[in-house]
Parts: sequence; structure tokens; C-alpha cells
Amino acid sequence: MTTPPPPSPPARGRRRAPTRIERAAGRAAALQRPRVLLALLLLLALTCVMLLDGYLRAEVGGDQRVRTGASANDVPEDVLDGGPILTFPGGRATTVSVPDRTIALTFDDGPDATWTPQVLEILEEYDVPGTFFLVGSMVARHPDIVRDLVEQGNEVGVHTFTHVDLSYQSEARVTREIEQTQLALAGAAGITTTLFRAPYSSETDAIDDYSWPVYKKLGEEGYTSVFIDTDSDDWKRPGVSKIVEWATPEDGEGASVLFHDAGGERSQTIEALPKYIEKMKAKGYTFTTVSGAMAAQQPTGGPAAARTSGAGGTAARAADSDDALQAAHHRATGATLWEGRALVAAVAVAEWTVPALSVGLLVVGVAVMGRFGLMLILARRHHRQRNRRRFGWGPPVTGPVSVVVPAYNEKECIANTLRSLARSTHPIEIIVVDDGSTDGTAEIAESLGLPGVRVIRQANAGKPAALDNGVRHARYDIVVMMDGDTVFEPDTVRHLVQPFADPAVGAVAGNAKVGNRRTLIGAWQHIEYVMGFNLDRRMYDLLRCMPTIPGAIGAFRREAVLQVGGMSDDTLAEDTDITIALHRAGWRVVYQEHARAWTEAPGSLNQLWSQRYRWSYGTMQALWKHRGSLKDKGPSGRFGRVGMPLVVLFQVVTPLFAPLIDVFTLYSMIFIDFRSALLAWLAVLGVQLLCAAYAFRLDREKYRYLLMMPLQQLAYRQMMYLVLIHSCVTALTGGRLRWQKLKRTGEVGTPAGAG
Repeated sequence: MTTPPPPSPPARGRRRAPTRIERAAGRAAALQRPRVLLALLLLLALTCVMLLDGYLRAEVGGDQRVRTGASANDVPEDVLDGGPILTFPGGRATTVSVPDRTIALTFDDGPDATWTPQVLEILEEYDVPGTFFLVGSMVARHPDIVRDLVEQGNEVGVHTFTHVDLSYQSEARVTREIEQTQLALAGAAGITTTLFRAPYSSETDAIDDYSWPVYKKLGEEGYTSVFIDTDSDDWKRPGVSKIVEWATPEDGEGASVLFHDAGGERSQTIEALPKYIEKMKAKGYTFTTVSGAMAAQQPTGGPAAARTSGAGGTAARAADSDDALQAAHHRATGATLWEGRALVAAVAVAEWTVPALSVGLLVVGVAVMGRFGLMLILARRHHRQRNRRRFGWGPPVTGPVSVVVPAYNEKECIANTLRSLARSTHPIEIIVVDDGSTDGTAEIAESLGLPGVRVIRQANAGKPAALDNGVRHARYDIVVMMDGDTVFEPDTVRHLVQPFADPAVGAVAGNAKVGNRRTLIGAWQHIEYVMGFNLDRRMYDLLRCMPTIPGAIGAFRREAVLQVGGMSDDTLAEDTDITIALHRAGWRVVYQEHARAWTEAPGSLNQLWSQRYRWSYGTMQALWKHRGSLKDKGPSGRFGRVGMPLVVLFQVVTPLFAPLIDVFTLYSMIFIDFRSALLAWLAVLGVQLLCAAYAFRLDREKYRYLLMMPLQQLAYRQMMYLVLIHSCVTALTGGRLRWQKLKRTGEVGTPAGAG
């Protein structure tokens, strides 16, 4: 029996007008491009935040050189034997000493949220100024401390951005370290500075041929390099008395004295500092800043007269330039100020984002491991329960059933599909609903001459409409639905309908298999189908909250389908939509592992993206549509109480945040500990391999495909993450996506061939 054929095609020479679905697909493609871009921009922004945070958290170690033993042949003798303050007025190297009985108290490696405020309290209590050589990354992370430090009357200097030994860096790296620190100071306190101290530096006699060009270059740009006379070595934590002793200059000499307010545990420094100040004041010493020491030695010169081109470019003299203790400070203006504020703001975002993502990672990790554990336990229980010798659904179901095959341009596959159904060991009628195909699909179905096959033609209206049309024409109470590219085994229908012996069962999900698994993409999807979809369905079956009956193979009571209003086109996941609707109507949905169907998976990355994008977006639509299930009472509310939270957690939230595992693994490899991060990643991969191996065992699949799983985790899984992010962006922006037709090859012929 056939319905009247569609109108004949237009005459030769005239272009065929696009169908409704083709026009909708074109509009959808145009709308999706901006959303794809937005999804990629979100991912790029997250990556940038992670890289910025990792760069900021570069470890600050003890004050020791990367390499030692270099010669100093190029360093002038008067510099090696001179004072701790090095300037280059007129391009000539000049050193300045701290006046007798004067202490220029300096602190390196800050600011630190714990120790620097305590140091500032001590200095304020004793009315002592200090000079703080700040690490730019720490300035950007703690701008409020820097503002307090400057407002208190202390002086600041540059200590590079990442605390790197500049002696062995390129000229570009040196410039970048200085400029980034100046930007951080501008954003934090609105100033720049002409003072500089190199990490791992000490006294001037330690200058060598590697470090001298750096000091010379910076000096020519207007910077004053500051060294030390006396080192407290507090970073070694030798004890309070030793710190005080080692920081004390000999015979009333003036000194540039080094302490640390960051870079490690500094409780001994905090305890020693008041004792040191009291001791030095008792000896008649006064305290000043580096600029104060220079002003005392050179009343008409010093940093107040220094050029500032290298210390901020557009920086102007600070309003309080007459204050000799902060003469090195200059007010940041123009681009320097705004770029600095932007840097501090970006760091604030990173400082908030990374800890939040860390918490998310913990939640995701627990959820992922919990899901694996739950799947393994319930899948084993499901397998043992359903494969017991005495297990049965009730009296055998032997009556004929209707098989509905919706088809739109399936000329490559329809013949194989119908021939596989013709070999069914269970009595069936086959209803092919041609949804306005333009490639002769209906003609091919008719030309096969197979018994029990009816072809119903309709104008192109989409898969849900085609399925509804098939249900209306079905003669029997049980309706099997399948895709036009799917092949059934001879016993598939017989196995699939047996659960209907239980009158409470309204629908049955079959076991969908990837037939074209010989390619790399096909093999990856094969692993996903066996491990993800089928293990999930075993778990959901026992929990009585199956979320989806696959479009490739599912069976329904005709009564149940009509009760819930048929197949809806409200969502792109009509299979998920009707499954949830059946739950809410009080029907039970089960999984039949022995009913196998072989389907043709997408053969290219572009087609795979389109399919999974539709699946994930459609699932979100279905969940939103049935959000009222959370309020349902009684047996019909079980999906809302159990299934909905599990689906949202395992299929939306967890996969959406699962990239955190990979992002943090890469982050840890680069910035923390490569070996530990790699071992942690391999451990997670091992757990996944264990789950996959068990899933393959239950489905009696060959283990050789698991060899591709590590590569699947590196490439395929990342693509699925992007698809889900893309779907979320579409959902959040209120986008609408139409059903998309995938290109078929027809290579899935028989189940034997698919194996």
C-alpha cells in the first residue's frame, strides 16, 4: 500500500527550490557561527586566565644565583669596591655609600599577604621607613598592600616581575620584566619607581660580566641599582639572634641592610625586626630609605634628578617629590596608568577564577569517580539479574509488532535496513515513512519487493512528524522505531519486545552498536557507545529513570505513545523528550541488552560535531521542557526525584566542567610538578580503562579497540567538551537549532559485516 507520489520535479534547466528543512538549516548555520565563536572565545578566556595565574605564581626561592664563578673583567674596579647604590649620571657608573650610623632598611620579594602587613605595623610602630623591592607578580596580586606601603611613607623598587635572574636573560626579557613590574605598580599605587634590585644579587663585589650589562643598560635608562652592605640571611631561618647579629654593620658604618618580607616562612624575621631596630637605635643609628641615603650624600643630586624614561615612559614627578624619602617615586599617568589598572583587574579575575575552578575541579572529580563507581556496581548487578537462568518478564511475547522506519534521503542505507528487517525471527510489519526525500528513497524501498513493507509518503516535516505518521498507520499494539541507517540482527525484534510481557513497561531501549568502527573516528564512537551509553542505560534501568530510548532502536506501547501526545517536535531530542514524558505518565522504561542494532556513526569530524551538538542541545531542551517533573509526586515523579538530577549532573554539569581536569593537568605540568601531574592523569585514565574493559566484557566486545582510548582522551573527548560548551552557549543565548541531516555511506550492511 502506498500513498500518492509527491509532485514531479521541476523541468530541466530550472533550479529546484530549497525545501523547508534546507532553508531552516541554512538559517541555523548562519546563526550558529557567532555562537561557535563565542564558545571558542570563552575557552580562550579561560586558558588566558589560567596562563596568567600560572605566570603570577612562579615560585620565588632563596636569594642565590643561578650560576656562580663568572669573571668580572668588564666591571670597573671602583664599582666592585664602591658603595651599594649604583647610578649612571651622564652615562658614567657611580656608586654611593650609606652615611655612617645610618641604616637603609630594605626588604625583598614582597608583598606577601601574611608577612608584609606585619612588617609595616612594626615600621609604623617604631616610626622607621623602609625600602621594599617588590616582585611585580606579587604587586598585581596584592595591590592594597602596596597602596598602604606607599601611603605609610615607605619607598618601593623593582625586583622584576617573576623573580628571575636577569643575568642570563635576553634583552627583551629584561625589558619585559621591568615594564610589567612598573605597570603593576602603576595599577596598584598609581606610581612608578627608578629603584631596581636584581634577584639573587648581594654586594657590589658580586657583580660579574653576565650581570654588568644588565645594570649598565638599566642605568642608562634612568634606574638606580641597589645592592647591600649587610645581609641578615633571614631566609635561611638561622634564629632570631643570628638574624639580628648578621644584620648589624661593624664599627658604626652605614649600611644597606637586607631583610625579606616574602618568599617563605618569615616568622623569625617578624620577631627579629623589632629587636634589631631597638638595638640599632640604642647604638645611635637613624633609619632612612635608599633615596634618603642618596640625598644625605648628594643633597643636590640623587634619584630626584634622575631621568625617568625607563621607569614608566609618561610618568610625571610625584606631587610629593620634595619628600626625599620617596624621591624615586613618580606618578603614573596616561597609558601607563590605565594599562596598569587593566593588569591589576585581570589578575583580580584570575585570583578569583582559579580558586573557584579548583573547587569545581574537586566537585567534578568526585562526581566523575562517583559515577564510575556507581556504573560499575549497578551494571554488574543489572547483568547478573537479567542473565539469570530463571529470569523472565512474563509469558513470551509472540504477537506481531509494527516497525516504523522514518527516512529522509536514505538511498545509501534503506535497502540494507529493510533487508535486515525481512530476516526477523519475530513477525513484523514494516512501515517506511518517507519524509519528502529527494533522492529516490521511497522508490528504492518499493522496488525491493519485500513482504510486509508499506511505504508512506509525506511532505518534508521532520523526524517527529514521520514517526507520528508511522504510529498512526501501525496495525499492532507494540511499535518498534528505528533509524533509516540502522541494521537489525534477526533476533533483535524478538529480544526487544519481550519486556512488554510486564504490563507496567511502556517502552524498551535497545543496544545500539557502531557498525562502521574500522576508522579512527568510528572506533572512538564505538568505545563511547559501549562504555558510556550502554553502561549508563544499565544503571538508569535499575534506578528506574532511563532518560533516553535511542532513536536507532526502541520499542513502545502504541497506547503509551498516544497517551503522551506522540512524538513532539518541541525539542531536537525527540527520543529523550518522549522517554521522560512516558516516565511522567507512570510507565516504566527498561533496557534490553540482547536487542542489538548496528548503526552508521558519523564518518567525519564535521558530521560528528553536528550530531552531538544536536544531541546535547536537544537533551537540554528536553530537560528544560520537563523541569516540572521535579514537582511530580508518586511513582510518576521518580524521574524528577532521581533521573533529572542524575542526568543534569552526569550529562550536563560534569561534562561541562570536566575540561577542568585536563586544563589543571596541563597547568600543573607547566607551573607545578610535571611528573606528579602526569601520574595523576594516568591514574584517571587507568580508572576509565578499567570501566571500559568491564563494559566491553559485558557486551562481549573485542578489547583491541581499547588501545585507542588514550588517544580518544586527548582528542575526541576534547571535541565533545567543545560541543557541549557550544550547546550551552546556544541555550543561554536563546538560540534555536533545527534537525540536521547527516551524510550516509551505507557501509553498515549486515551485523556480521559490522563486527
